Amino acid sequence: MRLQITICLLLLGCLVFVTCNPIDKNEIPLTEKEWWQTAVFYQIYPRSFKDSDGDGSGDLKGIQSQLSHIKDLGVTAAWLSPIYTSPQVDGGYDIANFTDVDPLYGTLEDFDNLIAEAKKLGLKIVLDFVPNHSSDKHEWFKKSVKRIDPYTNYYVWADAKIVNGTRQPPNNWNSYFKFSAWEWNEERGQYYLHLFAIQQPDLNYRDPNLVKEMKDVLRFWMNRGVAGFRVDIISALGEDEALPDEPLSGNCSPDDYCYLNHIYTEDQPLNYDMVVQWRDVLKEHAAATDKVPRVIMTESYSEIDKTIKYFGNETHDGACFPFNFYIIMGISQSSNAQDLKNVVDNYFNKVPKGRTPNWVLGNHDQHRVADRVGVKRIDGLNMLTMTLPGVAVTYNGEEFGQEDGFVTWEETQDPQAINAGEENYLGATRDPERTPLQWDDSKNAGFSTAEKTWLPVSQKYKETNLKKQKAEKESHYKVYKDLVKLRQADALINGDFSSHVEGSNVLLILRKLNNSKLFLTAINFGDIHEEVDLSKIDKILAENLKIEVSSVGAAQTQGSIVSNGKLHLHPYESYVLSKN
Repeated sequence: MRLQITICLLLLGCLVFVTCNPIDKNEIPLTEKEWWQTAVFYQIYPRSFKDSDGDGSGDLKGIQSQLSHIKDLGVTAAWLSPIYTSPQVDGGYDIANFTDVDPLYGTLEDFDNLIAEAKKLGLKIVLDFVPNHSSDKHEWFKKSVKRIDPYTNYYVWADAKIVNGTRQPPNNWNSYFKFSAWEWNEERGQYYLHLFAIQQPDLNYRDPNLVKEMKDVLRFWMNRGVAGFRVDIISALGEDEALPDEPLSGNCSPDDYCYLNHIYTEDQPLNYDMVVQWRDVLKEHAAATDKVPRVIMTESYSEIDKTIKYFGNETHDGACFPFNFYIIMGISQSSNAQDLKNVVDNYFNKVPKGRTPNWVLGNHDQHRVADRVGVKRIDGLNMLTMTLPGVAVTYNGEEFGQEDGFVTWEETQDPQAINAGEENYLGATRDPERTPLQWDDSKNAGFSTAEKTWLPVSQKYKETNLKKQKAEKESHYKVYKDLVKLRQADALINGDFSSHVEGSNVLLILRKLNNSKLFLTAINFGDIHEEVDLSKIDKILAENLKIEVSSVGAAQTQGSIVSNGKLHLHPYESYVLSKN
């Protein structure tokens, strides 16, 4: 879920940039790395990926039919956004049954078939886990309203505050989706907390029965073959039990989330404890079955020091990492190479020793990379994330540079946009990045045979689609595929890392491992020609370097030799070079 104002606050004051070259995290030897530590995770937004039955919405059979594309990319695992039973108030994040598939996407049998096909192809499947809230249509909530045990305290309930004879919410907390985070329930005679939509009541992790229920949800899906979970908005999981008012931020209007400083509803100690408990559940499952680690990936847009804590410490080992959203939050079309270096170095320096970093360019809550940073920078940014140490995460469509689609007010589905109103919805909507994947130039971009799709297909699909890019001599798709293959090299898995900036436009990433192959990523982030003397970075770079991958339209192609350490970079041109 996109927390827009949190991002703004981070940009204003929370990213304290630190540089340090070279950076050495004492990388684990290749033979000891677990599967997820070198993985490329490919996020699928199921409703927009592929429609198999012509109803205008993507589904599990559609995903299964295109697993060959994911396999062909060379990625490790497919992560599915929610497929659970849901009224679809918030794109499936309002869950009415955590252990079943919504008919919109298919059945549990379809899911089992998907798992079986993925296994044949050597792909792992990771599911979204949405622990903060359920749908108000969930049986748990209905029973909690009626105070039927053990469900009575499954949700966060609080008595009204009476002021001058008038009923008011317990405190001033606001929803991420605007307005009060409290909703009165007449039948129970109390307010319930909903940090998101009114139809998404918050679950109460101080109730041991609820904690056990959610652990059983994890076990249910692991028993069906799931390789791990992406944990939705972990930062919002717990809240201060005393329910104090939050202080004013001095920003925004009183109805907006950004009106308050969320010191009592974000990143509470309970959150970190629950991650440790869930990690233990996954470790126990792996130990009892195939000994293959299951992974947890947590979502938080918090300040970096709070986000880093979700890695755990030396006693909290296991396959777990918080998503690194700092490229998303810190880089825009106006950024330069120094900005990018600062974001990369600051994050890398914060990652605890022995933990695995990760690199994320986009997701279903952020406008697409091509729109946020510019189409001409797509290849360079993919080069960056694929040649930095650790895990890479790709949102479906980024592999061929898909851009946002346009969604009118009348077509809008996102509750965050609807709550913002017609005049302001474009600043709040997450629908543009969720428009259907552009497979080819046929009807509905090859996504669906329906007359009307759940969100409109972008008008740009004839010029940007997967089929076209597969056929072209050079394309973003082919660059991406070459990068995924290249990142299996020892030096890119285990090598030291250092970053350098030449002028204001050129970022250089150097990866070296003893006497094995050296790799250099060179990105011109600007719109002017640059000449770089690589020997100033490292004398060894004055020797002949071979171009392994070049950006679309680059002057030099794969296999070309750069000699004497002199590298010429045209505007927005990027390369990955190597030396044996």
